[in-house]
Amino acid sequence: MSAVLNTPPAAPDVAAAHFAARLTFEADVSDVHTDLPLGTFVLVDSRSIDAWEQGHIPGAVHLPTAAIATEAAGLIDRDKVVVTYCWGPGCNGATRAALAFARLGYRVKEMIGGYEYWVREGFDTESLLGKRSNEIDPLTAPVTGVSCAC
Repeated sequence: MSAVLNTPPAAPDVAAAHFAARLTFEADVSDVHTDLPLGTFVLVDSRSIDAWEQGHIPGAVHLPTAAIATEAAGLIDRDKVVVTYCWGPGCNGATRAALAFARLGYRVKEMIGGYEYWVREGFDTESLLGKRSNEIDPLTAPVTGVSCAC
């Protein structure tokens, strides 16, 4: 018996609804990188101050998850879409932050891959030491710098 097909796939219409719904909740790092300069959303780093100072995405707002309920309204326009990120795929901090924003009435998405994949895809970061250019990890992005066009 096939391990893949041990649980049969969903009907195409059910699968389409599922995958369409996922895209309403998630954005990948490449799309966030492309759109961040447009100002159509606010990127929020939900990690601790130590993590922020170690390195963060230029243009992000630092707002740890525990402070969202009390500080979001004073920092982030409720009419803007919020995109949250945390460390990476092994961390659900961005999910918890997105939930906190949604509970406050914000439209929100989670940046899948988090800070880890931002760095691994070779995008610039900044820290207390200033801006840093990162090398592309060939396991996460084309080393040519050309989009994977997925």
